[in-house]
Amino acid sequence: MIQDVLKHLEALVSFDTRNPPRAIGTGGIFDYLRARLPGFTCTVTDHGAGAVSLLAVRGAPRRVFNVHLDTVPSSPGWSADPHVLRVAGDRAIGLGACDIKGAAAGLLAAAARTAGDAAFLFTSDEEANDARCIAAFLASDHGFTEAIVAEPTMGEAVLAHRGISSVLMQFTGQAGHASGQQARTASALHAAIRWGDRALDHVESLDHARFGGLTGLRFNIGRVEGGIKANMIAPRAELRFGFRPLPSQSPADLHARFRGFADPAALAAYEETFSGPSLPAGDIAGAEAKRLAARDLADELGLPIGNAVDFWTEASLFSAAGLTSFVFGPGDIAQAHTADEWVALEQLETVARHYVRLLEAS
Repeated sequence: MIQDVLKHLEALVSFDTRNPPRAIGTGGIFDYLRARLPGFTCTVTDHGAGAVSLLAVRGAPRRVFNVHLDTVPSSPGWSADPHVLRVAGDRAIGLGACDIKGAAAGLLAAAARTAGDAAFLFTSDEEANDARCIAAFLASDHGFTEAIVAEPTMGEAVLAHRGISSVLMQFTGQAGHASGQQARTASALHAAIRWGDRALDHVESLDHARFGGLTGLRFNIGRVEGGIKANMIAPRAELRFGFRPLPSQSPADLHARFRGFADPAALAAYEETFSGPSLPAGDIAGAEAKRLAARDLADELGLPIGNAVDFWTEASLFSAAGLTSFVFGPGDIAQAHTADEWVALEQLETVARHYVRLLEAS
């Protein structure tokens, strides 16, 4: 089993699907997948800007497995060519091996060993802030009721994770000489810093919040820029921040609170640049009901259940659309996006054997 998985993984890693630059077309890796899925009806769709999806269906399944094929850019820290798979000891090393081409390789190996109903949705835009593939799939008349989304979860079914939101804020001030008393209140940078102080205090006040093993609100001010020099009052400032709410926390309420911490006279713009719901998606009662449904499905499928995680996945998009959804795949998220990214051979084989069992039972 592991040799077949590694053969596919070697080929998948060799395709350059870095995102950015989103230079991904309908050939290449998608041609490879189609050629290895005999008996499947394959539909390739180009959604533009490097967003390509392949839906492969055999029989009449109600469950779809989703795997993204794009990777983050390779960092300078790689010790060898990131697009050449290396097997060293108990691990397979290559760009995307952990996140998450290993799952795609496992599904290909499992499909070749089974004849049951199956559906795979391969996508190429998960690592972007302009994901289109899943949205287009969910807007179609797809007919699926369950979704298993591959991300590195150590071979355990993850039923809950945080949502995500990224925000751009712009502040304005009044330029002038910094020797004046007005510098304290006229500076756009001072307005941004005061906002940050209030926001951080609020985030700390939410440390008691809990859902499914997760606690508090994750929050980060990632970038602040503006001003000209130390003796000039800053006329403009720009701040970018992000937060990751629990399924029980309302993103709309959090946005209202964060926006309200800014001085209205200084705030020029507040724009959400990317968002994704939590898993499960919905209000508090609805999210808990969906989590229990996902737990029942994982139990029915005989999968080990893991803890909730802090990272975001597109499983939440399936959940928001009404599909019973959870995250399941080989690898450790700690290895994702790293130089010399790797996945344990034991993880690849274990998850591939789960795939075989699930496809045989469908």
